[in-house]
Amino acid sequence: MSIERQIRVRFAPSPTGNLHIGGLRTALFNWLFARHSGGVFLLRIEDTDLERSTQEYRDSILNSFAWAGLEHDEEIITQSDRIEEHRRIAYDLIKVGKAYRCFCSPEDVVARYEANHKDNAFVMYDGHCRDRVACDGDEQRAHVVRFKLPTDCTEIIFEDLIKGPMSFALDQLDDFIILRSGGYPMYNFVVVIDDAFMRITHIIRGEEHLVNTPKQILLYQACGYEVPLFAHLPLILGPSGEKLSKRDGATSVIEYCKEGYVPQALLNYLARLGWSHGNQEIFSLSELIEYFSLEHIGTKGSIFDFEKLAWVNSVYIHEMDAQDLLNIIVRHIEPDFVARCSLWNNNTIKNVITLYQERVKTIKALAQEVMLVHNGPAEYNAEDVQKWMTADAGIYLDTIITVLENTSILEHDDLFAVIKDKATLLGVKLVSLLQPVRLALIGKSSGPGVFDLLLAIGKEQSIARLRSLRATFIV
Repeated sequence: MSIERQIRVRFAPSPTGNLHIGGLRTALFNWLFARHSGGVFLLRIEDTDLERSTQEYRDSILNSFAWAGLEHDEEIITQSDRIEEHRRIAYDLIKVGKAYRCFCSPEDVVARYEANHKDNAFVMYDGHCRDRVACDGDEQRAHVVRFKLPTDCTEIIFEDLIKGPMSFALDQLDDFIILRSGGYPMYNFVVVIDDAFMRITHIIRGEEHLVNTPKQILLYQACGYEVPLFAHLPLILGPSGEKLSKRDGATSVIEYCKEGYVPQALLNYLARLGWSHGNQEIFSLSELIEYFSLEHIGTKGSIFDFEKLAWVNSVYIHEMDAQDLLNIIVRHIEPDFVARCSLWNNNTIKNVITLYQERVKTIKALAQEVMLVHNGPAEYNAEDVQKWMTADAGIYLDTIITVLENTSILEHDDLFAVIKDKATLLGVKLVSLLQPVRLALIGKSSGPGVFDLLLAIGKEQSIARLRSLRATFIV
């Protein structure tokens, strides 16, 4: 491929809301395609919806990209900066007879349609102004600019790189508006102009945009631009098989960050929603770049599975350094986390993180578990209390309290040896002695090893929690 035809792709979010999970997958597939092919990945902010676009949402979108690590090439294009160019091209199309001014109000169009049709179908423009002779003063009168559909073809045919051959009958279209009254460009027009300006070679986007493609191809041809290649991604579906809703997980990328998902894990999971490389599930970014191709994207929608995402996230958490996990907690989950762990130094915090990182599926859950160990239980698990707070539980707790009181320095192996001997003397299994202890320390009988917890919590705090459990449930 020559330099002129280097692959160039773009992701073009609208700053009318936060970046959502479907948008991130689309951006990821564009990014991977560019990186795999040695091409260019660009960002364009489509902010011509002036009423709904905000700087806050723009910042949120860019922050989401920064968190995910999907770096873009070249300068970000902001659509509203180019409105004068969009208008110029629209009026150039009028000059060459490929567009025209339309002075019909929406009410006029509907009234003429209803006079000639009795159905409730989509109201198509009847071409009332198509052959109107221009008059002096037209420029000053309120009008829209409509694209003039060509009369020398009956269908638009193109090859979708994912879906295969596509055809759309031209009689399903009307002379659509490309410039609103007031001079603001319509979506299908403005994206064509900007994609040509950015020299985009491949448009990879969600299949909900498939219906826009015929209009855009007509506009490319009318403007004399080279038509890019199109690839329409299948939808992300909820568990019911319907389009993913907010309830199913279509929340903003920022929310996934706040809930404690690792960006690499989220990208890994999204890459596998519709794309595959054999049976491999876990990929590094370098592997995704190496293996990615449009040919391996399926044509059917993919179910968004929260449990699968959580599993992928847990795999990444298991492999991370404790300091890195602590940094994420402070940066994205709980800024005051270290200060709230006031009884511990940094090493103790990291030690407890290490105890839990293979037991959790999100970093938010990890932070909660670490804080529980630090603060102690606010309540006790009822089922665990019923199971382990037996008639002899007071004896077991008193035994451990005595061991701790008589131990100057807590050491894992020494504690284990002493308490194992106590269990033998009492004639009980070690687990019967230790489960009430874990219940006292963290409020539940499941968790890290009791000796690891005792070392992290420390002698005085551990004794206090043992006495508190005993006083609560044993008369």
